[in-house]
Amino acid sequence: MAAIHTLFSMQSSGNCYKPRLLMHELGIPFRIVEMEKGSGKTAAPDFLKLNPNAQVPLLVLPDGRPLAESNAMLLHLAEGTPLIPVDTYDRALCYQWLFFEQYSHEPVIAVARNWLFLTPGGRATMGHRVEEWQVKGHKALGVMEARLSGADFLAGPSFSIADIALFAYTHVAEDADYDLGLYPSIRAWLARIAARPRHVGIDWRPPA
Repeated sequence: MAAIHTLFSMQSSGNCYKPRLLMHELGIPFRIVEMEKGSGKTAAPDFLKLNPNAQVPLLVLPDGRPLAESNAMLLHLAEGTPLIPVDTYDRALCYQWLFFEQYSHEPVIAVARNWLFLTPGGRATMGHRVEEWQVKGHKALGVMEARLSGADFLAGPSFSIADIALFAYTHVAEDADYDLGLYPSIRAWLARIAARPRHVGIDWRPPA
């Protein structure tokens, strides 16, 4: 069988969902190696040779080269496709939203979801952080709402990897107690992305 992309992934992770969604969108064949949360697999010597940072997602290209960091994967996989804007300003906006996602959005909404929804006992353990997460998360969602109130997509006039990056954790933000009913423009944007012909949900995985 010809070599294909291999994604070391945790199914529940929004960061791992991003490259899965993009590869399905672009029709890039890939396989998944599931790395169960808490299994210790990311600390195994063979994995550390691929990613010394001991984290997933990790993408191994068909030629064997590894690539870490979900947004770096989006940039690599979408190179030369319409999902990275050609216009230099729109492309810079795309990068802007990728940085926003990793600096202002994911560290709050993803972390809150991990503790409040995915980690047994996490709500009791981290209840003292909920108010902070709510304030910071709603600030990030408000920034998105302001942009999407006057645009169909985040970077330029068309769907891009910026939308994939922010869709990943925004569409499951209610798992972390964020009321998306407060954000009609975000809800409409989520619906536009979910209606794309090649869209797949966070639970989808390629056939074995």
